[in-house]
Amino acid sequence: MSTSSQNLTSYESLALAGPLNLSDGHPRQAPTESQAAILDQMTPLYRGAGHSTFEKVETHAHERFFSALGQKSAPIGTGRVLSCYSSSVAVDIFARALRDRTDRVGLLHPTFDNIPDLLRAWGHNLVPVAETALSAHDDSVFDGDIGCVFVTTPNNPTGWVMLPETMRWLARECSARGVVLALDTSFRGFDTRAWYDHYAILEESEVDHVVIEDSGKLWPTQELKAGFLVAGAGDLPLVDAFSDVLLTISPFVLALLGEFAADAADGGFARLHAMVSEHRVFVRNALAELNLPAPPDPESRVSVERVALPPGVSAGEAYTALSDMDVHVLPCGPFHWDEPGEGDSFIRLSLARDTEMLRQAVTRTASWLAQARASVGRPA
Repeated sequence: MSTSSQNLTSYESLALAGPLNLSDGHPRQAPTESQAAILDQMTPLYRGAGHSTFEKVETHAHERFFSALGQKSAPIGTGRVLSCYSSSVAVDIFARALRDRTDRVGLLHPTFDNIPDLLRAWGHNLVPVAETALSAHDDSVFDGDIGCVFVTTPNNPTGWVMLPETMRWLARECSARGVVLALDTSFRGFDTRAWYDHYAILEESEVDHVVIEDSGKLWPTQELKAGFLVAGAGDLPLVDAFSDVLLTISPFVLALLGEFAADAADGGFARLHAMVSEHRVFVRNALAELNLPAPPDPESRVSVERVALPPGVSAGEAYTALSDMDVHVLPCGPFHWDEPGEGDSFIRLSLARDTEMLRQAVTRTASWLAQARASVGRPA
């Protein structure tokens, strides 16, 4: 099947019924002991959220969330942090508001395909921006008469992180050129290299900016989550666009996420990082003897792992064969939203799963890859 015939979310939806689902990047591992203790307090949390003002509950959740991720300069309490149902809703609101400023966006390539889909749905024309160009501080980032640069950091699926010196360069250049800088930091929690204070750099540069934060990739809360749309001090009509979509999200969900953020700051993130690292090592070790191409993202720390397929084996072929074995992965073509063929030699696995299930799925994947590699070049 063609890896460009469906978007990534449709693949993920099909995987929800599968017993061995390594498809979506949502956290589906069992809660830790301390997280389970929080979940045992759902009734008191619900009552407490209902007896307080929304503003108080929201501010407390924001303080805990941003502090746990090192974002001490986030503009909490200023009206510039808007709580959304999810990061995708936040992207959609931003794309709507951006129409007042520009319809040309330089977007990181590759990245998760719902970002280009949402931008295009609001009439934006997209220009691909490579991770290497950003890391090299190359002015080609601004080719195409763009009015906005949109960067996912850490990136999904590669795990690439925009380091502080690159952030300073990009913010400074965007400010000088009158270009909006948009960041999606949904995977920030997995990589301490992304915990430097983004907001301090953004405010210092005086760049017109928007940051999309997300709890939905971090904690196993069964889709009780929030996205945070953080606006700079510019004139994008984000509040108006937000009010067109929703009034508020659930104060109960915010209270719950505040507790999970506090637990993350108190050792929870370290436990999460250890689990992801252990699962990544297992995947790489299980595939190491197959003589596959080297792992394409050796420095990645996020909760997903790309696997390079044997030469001559396509992502569509791998997806179909593994699905028939009840293993659900993602073909990487759609991540390469401008050139899907560039991703057709990779599949992506999620690492945020219970260990035993992940081991079963990876063992089946390795078995099929060994057979596929052996069959390549064999006479029909």
